[in-house]
Amino acid sequence: MTVAFAPRGSHVEVEEGLELAPKFDADGLIPAIATDATDGTVLMMAWMNAAALSATIETGEAHYWSRSRREMWRKGGTSGHVQRVREVRLDCDQDAVLLLVDQEGPGACHVGYRACFFRRVVPDGSGGVRLETVEPRAYNPGTVYEGGS
Repeated sequence: MTVAFAPRGSHVEVEEGLELAPKFDADGLIPAIATDATDGTVLMMAWMNAAALSATIETGEAHYWSRSRREMWRKGGTSGHVQRVREVRLDCDQDAVLLLVDQEGPGACHVGYRACFFRRVVPDGSGGVRLETVEPRAYNPGTVYEGGS
């Protein structure tokens, strides 16, 4: 079964109504943010197309669309680090998805961190900025993915 999305109605219908009418961009995608359902940590941001959003709702596991590979993928399909979805939320104008998930395994990030947001922007001391790692690596991606990260 594929989830049927409602047609986009008026602003009031979209913003305050109860019909699921996601707004996909010109490429047929919508941004999706996955957060830890227990502590609220933002784990990752990825893209969904209609099929990925539908599969996520239907299966209770996060599915995304890879822009580089041009294919749908299930989070944890290779790593085993599955995201079990507790809730799917959409923002007020239904153009962004928020997933509240139980993250299985040590991390959501394919380069070995619990979350993809493991760096922050800091001054570099010479008037510019650089990135600084602020979270420890949670696992070795080379042991999880063929060919490393």
